[in-house]
Amino acid sequence: MLLALDVGNTNTVLGLYSLNSNLAPNKAAAGLVAHWRVSTHRTQTADEYGVLFTNLFNLHGLSTGQVHAIIISSVVPPVESTLVQVCDSYFKLKPLFVEPGIRTGMPVLVDNPAELGADRLVNAIAAYERYGGPAIVVDFGTATTFDVISARGEYLGGVISPGLGISADALFAQAARLGRVDIKRPPKVIGTTTVTHIQSGLYYGYIGLVDGILERMIAEMQSDPRIGSAATIKIVATGGLARQIAGDSRYIETIDDMLTLDGLHLVYQRNQTGIESAGKPASPRKKRAT
Repeated sequence: MLLALDVGNTNTVLGLYSLNSNLAPNKAAAGLVAHWRVSTHRTQTADEYGVLFTNLFNLHGLSTGQVHAIIISSVVPPVESTLVQVCDSYFKLKPLFVEPGIRTGMPVLVDNPAELGADRLVNAIAAYERYGGPAIVVDFGTATTFDVISARGEYLGGVISPGLGISADALFAQAARLGRVDIKRPPKVIGTTTVTHIQSGLYYGYIGLVDGILERMIAEMQSDPRIGSAATIKIVATGGLARQIAGDSRYIETIDDMLTLDGLHLVYQRNQTGIESAGKPASPRKKRAT
């Protein structure tokens, strides 16, 4: 089996895939045997991570010996060397990292492709494979990211904004008389208590941010000759907060919780077989683009 790990600033998501499965367009995650979401701890040791992963496997009647390959996307460099030790000590494997030089099958048409976060790239790859293009992926995490894919499967660029959680943390930290509240959809926009006032501001204010960015992105994309004004743009949400926010968006059509893990699964397959998509061999330019 393949173990896919997406290491984010707040959470690390693990997915276990059957190695003989393929991701089919518009289908649920193919071959996904199990998945978990745990907190990311920069100071946790290799043994602490190893024990955690082993226990998660055991709870599902699985063992680390069933894993024959590991792929990792990470935006937390301090954790990466620790995970290499975990892979060596507990799985007896060398992990494949999503990093410059890896085969992805997606040209990255930005000024400095090496700056692009690994999670954003694998999101774009999975979204294009499953939903086609042009498309926008909105990933609700520590930061909320917006990523644009062309109809030809090219990564065109995107947006990074503060995530809902850290926006709320900033409010509570700087406003002395405002207590921390649960971030959730209030019963109505106009609140009648301080708690519902804050909840409305956070919830509907963030939806306004998301829809405002999407509205401007769609207009800009439709004026781009690589996309065209007649194009139907697919908008897909993922990430830990996607289901909390996306339901009230005017633009988000689809929520795909497994998008990042599926992207890692695809990237692993392409680096084993040399196949990009639809049976086409990878070109040197596309390999270099990431």
